[in-house]
Amino acid sequence: MGAFRTLLTLIFVAIAGYTTVTIARHGMGLMPIFFGDIATMAWPGQFNFDFLCMLTLSGLWVSWRHRFSPAGLALGLLALFGGAFFLSAYLLVVTSRTSDVRVLLLGEGRA
Repeated sequence: MGAFRTLLTLIFVAIAGYTTVTIARHGMGLMPIFFGDIATMAWPGQFNFDFLCMLTLSGLWVSWRHRFSPAGLALGLLALFGGAFFLSAYLLVVTSRTSDVRVLLLGEGRA
């Protein structure tokens, strides 16, 4: 679990740094670019659409893990919009609370 937590920390720091530089250079205009690329039906759009599907699955998993409670739905939305930045922080917190992979994947009370 230690190697996984190290990877999560590296992902979190790398995305935070990359995002900071990107916002400084290009501003906060992600959504029009992201969905505009999807609308063009070219390879950048294909990648964005694939990524959007992965974000959706991530959000659904986090919500399901929390039994679709109000807090779980809120966390699921954060996973959808926060991407790997949110998910790496979320998994760091969860792995600090348990070392049982079943609990990590399924949530409390399901393992």
